[in-house]
Amino acid sequence: MTARLRPPVATARKGRGSASWVAGRFEKRVATAEDDGWDALQMLQDDASAPQTTVTEERARSIVSRNDSPDIGFSQSVNPYRGCEHGCVYCFARPSHAYLDLSPGLDFETRLFAKTNAAERLRAEFARPGYVCSPIALGINTDGYQPIERRYGLTRALIEVMAEARHPFSIVTKSANVVRDLDLLAPMAADGLVTVHFSVTSLDNRLSARMEPRAAAPHARLRAMRTLAEAGVPVGVIVAPVVPMISDCELEAILEAAREAGAASAGYVLLRLPHELKAVWREWLALHYPDRAAHVMSLLQQMHGGRDYDSSFGHRMRGQGPFADLIHARFGRAYRRLGFGRLPPLRTDRFVPLRKASPQGELF
Repeated sequence: MTARLRPPVATARKGRGSASWVAGRFEKRVATAEDDGWDALQMLQDDASAPQTTVTEERARSIVSRNDSPDIGFSQSVNPYRGCEHGCVYCFARPSHAYLDLSPGLDFETRLFAKTNAAERLRAEFARPGYVCSPIALGINTDGYQPIERRYGLTRALIEVMAEARHPFSIVTKSANVVRDLDLLAPMAADGLVTVHFSVTSLDNRLSARMEPRAAAPHARLRAMRTLAEAGVPVGVIVAPVVPMISDCELEAILEAAREAGAASAGYVLLRLPHELKAVWREWLALHYPDRAAHVMSLLQQMHGGRDYDSSFGHRMRGQGPFADLIHARFGRAYRRLGFGRLPPLRTDRFVPLRKASPQGELF
């Protein structure tokens, strides 16, 4: 096992959400640099100041993940990538990189994995005799439209398979690049087979650049939302995450902007801090908002029974207590005032099982 040498002082990095290589919970050895008086520490910090993105290509044994969580509105999901270059500092998926013996901090946004056979495995899944059609959430763990999608096109390849099988799916993204696939999405939407939700955290470009440095700018997401809605694709907005004393003040403004851009449904999710994400978030707060870091964490702990995070089903998305109740009430009033509703249910009755690939090819 290789231990990464970590500089002892974290500094904000332009274009990155995390400031350091926060240790994963499964690491057995962690090495920390110490100044030897010969400027070696400064050289290490300079070398680490701009980590480059690397992508490892891998062959997935399976592609469909299943869950039975009672507070999640889907039972199947597909993720063509592991890690996410968007670099959102608050991403709940960051701790998953610990399973790869990598840091949920900078590694999560710089050491990425592309499942190059994703479409092949999905086709095989749809050809299984016992497969039962249920809507698929595409790119729910890490964004399917993150920057490396331009190079690999795995998300588009997956959509092409679902279009062929007439399989229903939903997308949640922070990218404006979803409009690239409008030629596939619009016809499927007309058949009740796709919905798209945009996750919006803030309308402030400067705050967005700090929190989600390589995601699309807020105005670009709203523009993409309008483009899809005008093409007949059902579109919703998720205000996520709502961060007390950082972005919660924008809740109504985000809902208003999204409604004006064509969003027909809306939801919100409170900031979640599972596992190592607590350290990543606290580090970011100390670097960018030292004057209110203690207050932010105090409010989060009030909403999670005195802890940084409570992962209990039904609680983890919303929290509890006076401040959580206030956010819920504000959202509810804006939701009703703006006339939000529900997106149409995805249809499963149009699914056409695919034929299993044969070495002889298609003879007839």
